[in-house]
Amino acid sequence: MKKIYQKIARLERRKQRVRKKIFGTPSCPRLRVTKTLNHIYAQIIDDTQGKTLASASSVQLKIKGGNIESAKQVGSELAKKALSLSISRVAFDRGGHLYHGRVKALADSAREAGLKF
Repeated sequence: MKKIYQKIARLERRKQRVRKKIFGTPSCPRLRVTKTLNHIYAQIIDDTQGKTLASASSVQLKIKGGNIESAKQVGSELAKKALSLSISRVAFDRGGHLYHGRVKALADSAREAGLKF
């Protein structure tokens, strides 16, 4: 098996393990983080209805580069949208990505802006 396929398989196993434990409810929706090489995306999802309540991304904010600074801006923007919808508590779903770098920066900036998780 090629190395890239092993890496993708590890990511999928981590994603399934995290997703088994986290479920978004109306009182505590799920904050989902997805990242690519160039961008970072975050959504607040209510799994009981299957709806996205709020979202933010570096594409939407027209931020160049997939770096920590852009992740911080996405996290604070998402927190502002969530607080305007009176959502203050969320369950953090890192999507199999390690809690490090851009994922950690997004989470920290969302916490600083007022979200609790």
